Amino acid sequence: MQRTYFLFVAALLLLHFITTSSASASVANNQNNTIDLNALLAFKSTIFDPQRIIPTNWSTSTSVCNWIGITCNARHHRVAAIDLSYMGIAGTIPPQLGNLSFLVRLNVMNNSFHGHLPTELSHLRRLKYINLEDNAFEGELPSWLGGLTALQYLSFRDNGFSGSLSGRLSNFTNLETIRLGFNFFTGNLSEEFSALPKLTVLDIQHNQLVGPLPWDLFNLSSLQIISFTNNSLLGYLPAHICDHLPQLKGLYLSWNYFEGEIPSGIGECSILQVLSLSYNKFRGYIPKEIWNLTTLTQIILGGNDLTGEIPKAIDNLYNLEILAMERANVTGIIPQEVGNLSKLEVLHIGENRLRGPIPLKLFNSSTVRLIALTRNDLSGELPSTIGAFLPNLEELYLEGNEFTGTILTSISNASRLRMLHLGMNHFTGAIPHSLGNMRLLEQFAIWQNNFSEDSLSKELSFIISLSNCKHLRRLWIGKNPLNGFLPKSIGNLSSSLQSFHASSCGIKSEIPSSIGNLSNLVELFFENNSLTGLIPTTIKWFLKLQRIDLSNNQILGAIPSEFCNLPNLGELRLGQNMFSGMVPSCLGNVTTLRYVYLNSNNLSSMRPKSFWSLRYILELDMSGNYLTGSLPAEIGNFKALVYLNLSNNQYLGRIPSTIGALQDLQELSLERNKLQGLIPDSMKNMLQLRHLDLSFNNLEGEIPNSLQVLPDLQYFNVSYNRLRGPIPHGGPFANFTNLSFLSNEALCGAPWLQPCASTFEHESRTKRIVMIVLLTSESVILALVISIFLMRLKLRKKTLAPNQNLLPMATFERASFHELRQITNGFSESNLLGSGSFGSVYKGIRENGMVWAIKVFDLQLEGAFKSFDRECEVLSCLRHRNLTRVITACSSLDFKALVLEYMPNGSLEKWLHFTVT
Repeated sequence: MQRTYFLFVAALLLLHFITTSSASASVANNQNNTIDLNALLAFKSTIFDPQRIIPTNWSTSTSVCNWIGITCNARHHRVAAIDLSYMGIAGTIPPQLGNLSFLVRLNVMNNSFHGHLPTELSHLRRLKYINLEDNAFEGELPSWLGGLTALQYLSFRDNGFSGSLSGRLSNFTNLETIRLGFNFFTGNLSEEFSALPKLTVLDIQHNQLVGPLPWDLFNLSSLQIISFTNNSLLGYLPAHICDHLPQLKGLYLSWNYFEGEIPSGIGECSILQVLSLSYNKFRGYIPKEIWNLTTLTQIILGGNDLTGEIPKAIDNLYNLEILAMERANVTGIIPQEVGNLSKLEVLHIGENRLRGPIPLKLFNSSTVRLIALTRNDLSGELPSTIGAFLPNLEELYLEGNEFTGTILTSISNASRLRMLHLGMNHFTGAIPHSLGNMRLLEQFAIWQNNFSEDSLSKELSFIISLSNCKHLRRLWIGKNPLNGFLPKSIGNLSSSLQSFHASSCGIKSEIPSSIGNLSNLVELFFENNSLTGLIPTTIKWFLKLQRIDLSNNQILGAIPSEFCNLPNLGELRLGQNMFSGMVPSCLGNVTTLRYVYLNSNNLSSMRPKSFWSLRYILELDMSGNYLTGSLPAEIGNFKALVYLNLSNNQYLGRIPSTIGALQDLQELSLERNKLQGLIPDSMKNMLQLRHLDLSFNNLEGEIPNSLQVLPDLQYFNVSYNRLRGPIPHGGPFANFTNLSFLSNEALCGAPWLQPCASTFEHESRTKRIVMIVLLTSESVILALVISIFLMRLKLRKKTLAPNQNLLPMATFERASFHELRQITNGFSESNLLGSGSFGSVYKGIRENGMVWAIKVFDLQLEGAFKSFDRECEVLSCLRHRNLTRVITACSSLDFKALVLEYMPNGSLEKWLHFTVT
């Protein structure tokens, strides 16, 4: 009885314990679920979801374990995984997320999360997988990550993380994958990889790392992928790089500064699949061991200074899919064995020194998607069956070689072809109309060949066939002797067309108005043709146009104001045509303009001040027109200008001093105008100036000494002006010859000119003259009266003298250099009468009909100055009926000439040695 009672009491106690324990566990679970719930609700509050999936689904009316993107563990019903990848949401990571103590996986990749990672995430001790890839997180790599010792997978790829990685990658004893590519990490990598014994993938590509690659990295036997592409790493690779990397499958080191030879030890990586070492500073031969790695699928070695040829042993690589060795200095021929690579998809070996024909087998490869052989010395004709056995070919680049023959219609059998580039070869014949069958064609470039148009109508009919290519974006047919007319249906080309190049084709028609249908054009180049007529007003639909070049044609009329309505126009080239009238005033409102070339037309005015306010214009050429008026002070608004040519116009007035504000200007041409006044001293501020031409104007005064400070000035010309005074001799002026200073009034100080009086002598002489004039003015007047009296007396005696051989003295006339240059047509050869020891004699006819003979002395000849003085003295004293009369003389420091009476009957030599006919 007692035993029964004891068992009853024990059963009651056990039941009470179980009930109490269950209640306690229930309370604890409810508390833990509340922690998870609150953490997720905090996360929800930071999320912006345009599709409203999270706000709708994450409801407190249902268990968090049933929420989208949330997974709970089976034992404790706690949140174990968050996966919100590819949901198109934005937001931040709240610190409350660190309370999810059972969290194992966190994946928010491919969204728009941003901000810094909260320190509270360091509490997630069970976390094994974290993927924040493709978001906008920022800040340094958190130091607390090292405390997450269970972590196996870490991907912060494609974010905005920055700072140094040194010391941040240790302590991850279980970490297998590190993906930190496409961020802004900087600095050197320290030797800490030995602390990552299980690491299989290390991807830190596209950052800003510098310095050498730590060699302890190559001792991690578990590594399968090493990727440091596009950093600034340097140094050499270890010779025995693969001795401790038996699992290595991918080595990605392209776009760095590694140097030396490619180590032959790479041949020991027996399961290597991808070798990417392009665009470094590697040199020497490609190790022959590489050609025995049968597991290789990709060889990417372009952009290095390698030596040698593509070996025949390349057909050992029967798994090869990509062979990229462009710009690698490869020589020889393309071996036939390349055609045996049955899995080859990409062959990119352009810009080398390859020669000979393309192996025919290559055109029978059903797997090839891309063939790029540009800029080599390859030759021969394309096979007649081209395209027939290339069902997957998408891109074919053959430009810059020596190929001949025609484009065969069979190429249209490559129906998946998107890119066809055949420029810079020697192809001939007509362009086949069958190209229109390539409906996927996006780029067609045949520029600089010898293609022609064989249709009787001379209409470029192949353009009509291309209207079937609805994806066409680039059409380059320039520099071919097409010699035809643009079809009126040119507007039927693809509306996707962005780039149309048809320069130097011999096109003779007007521009069809239907061209306005090509509303997505970004650039249009029709220069160097024989286009006529007007520019159609339909260009107003080119709202995406950035560049247009119609220069060197025969286009007429006014420049259309429709150009002013093109909001993206940056380059306008209409030079060497027959445009007339005013420059449209509204062009000053096209603030996107950077290059404007309206040179060599018949434009008469560019008055609107708004045009001179294009602050960001880089190049402006208005030369060779009939522009008038003065240069406005607003010319100084061209703050970014590097090239300005206003030569060969009719500009008047002074050069505004504001021109000195053009501090980036490199070339300034104002020659052959009618500019006057001084050369502005403010030009000293144009420190980038390399070319300055002010010749053939009416500038006066001195050349500013301040121009000596222009450090880059290489060309300087102020010839044919009215300048005077000393020529600067410092800075760039030490390199200029007399050709820079021809025909001015009184320049001095150069070796080919008379020396200038010193400043002290000049000032002393001036003061002395002033004092003499002030103190002896009365004496001077008296002397003049006496002189006149004596002269009249002397003339009277000479008149009464019975000497019949002397002629009466003539009054000397005045003649300026500018008049002499004008009446001799610029001292042209057509006016040349003869040459002597010290100069040449020109014939000149004045406005009053008087004919002069002008003897111009060559002052560069030794003795020319003395000869001029001597002849002036002798000829001015001699008077005889059989001697030519001296009319006047023109003398300056760099120009001296005698003006004589013209003798129409020839020279004495002609009369003494004439021949009777």
